[in-house]
Amino acid sequence: MRVAAEHSRRTAPPRAAAFWLVAGVLCLLFFAAGTPSPLYGIYRAQLRFSATTLTAVFAIYAVVLLLTLLVFGSVSDYLGRRRVILAALTVTAGACAVFLAARGVGMLFAARALQGVAVGAATGALGAALIDLQPEGSGLAALITTAAPLLGLGAGALGSSALAQYGPAPTRLVWWLLLGASVAAAAGILAIPEPGTRRAGALASLRPQVGVPRQARGTFATAVPCLIAVWALSGLYQSLGPSLAAQVTGSADLLWGGQMVFLLTGVAAAATVAFRGVTPRTAMLAGCLVLLAGIAVTFAAIATTTAAAFLAGTAVAGAGTGLALLGVNRTLIALAPPGQRARLIAAIFIISFLGLSIPALIAGVATAHFGLHRTALAYCVAIAALVAVAAGSLMLRRTGPGHRPRALARSALARQRASRAPGPGESTVPAGWFRSRATGRQTAIIHNASSAAQMGTAQSRPSVRRDTPCP
Repeated sequence: MRVAAEHSRRTAPPRAAAFWLVAGVLCLLFFAAGTPSPLYGIYRAQLRFSATTLTAVFAIYAVVLLLTLLVFGSVSDYLGRRRVILAALTVTAGACAVFLAARGVGMLFAARALQGVAVGAATGALGAALIDLQPEGSGLAALITTAAPLLGLGAGALGSSALAQYGPAPTRLVWWLLLGASVAAAAGILAIPEPGTRRAGALASLRPQVGVPRQARGTFATAVPCLIAVWALSGLYQSLGPSLAAQVTGSADLLWGGQMVFLLTGVAAAATVAFRGVTPRTAMLAGCLVLLAGIAVTFAAIATTTAAAFLAGTAVAGAGTGLALLGVNRTLIALAPPGQRARLIAAIFIISFLGLSIPALIAGVATAHFGLHRTALAYCVAIAALVAVAAGSLMLRRTGPGHRPRALARSALARQRASRAPGPGESTVPAGWFRSRATGRQTAIIHNASSAAQMGTAQSRPSVRRDTPCP
């Protein structure tokens, strides 16, 4: 056994290679989650279901992801990173197989639910593994857990639209490729050493805890309309977006739909990286204003069926989305003491994923009755109203997100530094992380996504940093 262990250590990939392998798996899971978006129209034509059913197939993914994330988000602290990641890759491969075998709507629901389970279970373990494996002091884990999910979703939509438009077997080829990629990724994960540790207490960690600290409730109420708006926009693009792109552009080329999703999520990812040094209040307010501008251009583009304006509006809205999410998350997390942070993050996830799924489902019902064109215009108005409320509340709050969160964050950081200096190899922790209740360790949960918005593990009582992954 000792010889086998020595052989395993000798044949394991270098730590840097293991880090980038885990980053690639994170991107792969979200790539698979974004793949169905341009294919919904093909499935709808083949299986003859309504726009309501289409958005329900999309929504089941977000709901199952949320439930899985809340229950299993910190389980890799107890079972080990590799076990959870391998289980998620197995479920992802199973989802691909179900898509390949899909001959009815029920199979599509099952496949999307499996994708929700895979992403919800794996993101905590993957984020934790990235923290465990990142080069000391690099901050790469926070950067990757912020951008990779958004980029993966957009790349999945873009890649599947290109394969469906220009390759053979539009609803099958991409799933065969993803099935092979999942198997290859699992083989790679098996080759790396366990990044974390195992311990007892897995069952106790499965009980979700949700709550908003008293000092954060006013700011949370201000942020809720913004969270709903950005995730509702993402939900529209990921569900009905390709159909809307075909209507606005007047082209049946599936690549248009993939491009729109990629433009929204890709620009959002770039914005979260480019503006991560901006203060929380500035990021949130600027995000709301930029998002309003993007929605206005998008509304005009849909009303006049102008493809160029639709592209421009989507790009501007993507920038606003990234900025707004960055500001909201950092602002709220700064208000929560470490012992209450997990509950607050859970509340943020609930608002985000419900905003991703329910408005899209309502849009599907409205499309069946009033048509996609009128529904999309009304949807833009509703999102603009929510963003305007959030921006107005921000400007009216004198001691809100601009000042008090930063003061609390500074005082919390000072208390932690006074109590203990960081240990060897200890990482700073992005603010969107669950605390494992049995151990006090912090486990990051991504989502965005839409993003799930869109998260890993550090040692107990870590120092606080402001970079916050997208739910």
